[in-house]
Amino acid sequence: MHKHSIRTARRSTQGLAAALALLYAVTLGGCGGGAKTTQVDYADRVVVKKSDRKLQLLQKGKVVKEYRVALSDNPRGHKIREGDRRTPIGDYVLDWRNPNSKYHKAIHVSYPNARDMEFAKFLGVEPGGMIMLHGLPNDVTSPVLRADYRRVDWTNGCIALQDNEIDEIWRMVRDGTPIRITE
Repeated sequence: MHKHSIRTARRSTQGLAAALALLYAVTLGGCGGGAKTTQVDYADRVVVKKSDRKLQLLQKGKVVKEYRVALSDNPRGHKIREGDRRTPIGDYVLDWRNPNSKYHKAIHVSYPNARDMEFAKFLGVEPGGMIMLHGLPNDVTSPVLRADYRRVDWTNGCIALQDNEIDEIWRMVRDGTPIRITE
């Protein structure tokens, strides 16, 4: 082999080695060492205890996060009809979400279920709906007023949290997660 051919072969081999090292660093280098990847731990159940004003995220039966919630000014008892300002009691599903709600994010509770609709029909009333987990109203920007929302019940039957808390729940709860709401 000529000296020129040997130099060219060495350069090609060095270039190939550098390219392979870069490929390893980008794709495999993080496996088993170096920087840790973050994995979201999803809750497999949500429990709301109305009388305690608590929302709990559970994984395999253990509480992993707990939040204080605001309800309405008439929270006792099961939701019976539209406009009664109550939060339902029972087993439901968090079935869809709205990132563009008039509140800071909203996750829908599957109320009314078949039993709720049957009961409302028996009473001759509309069962209502649109029960959500959500943050604070988007149009309230005053820090003083926003702080007041932490201390009072203010919803129309929904379950309200602080914005940073609904952000966390948004990440940790998938659509289809069961929610149990108790008195």
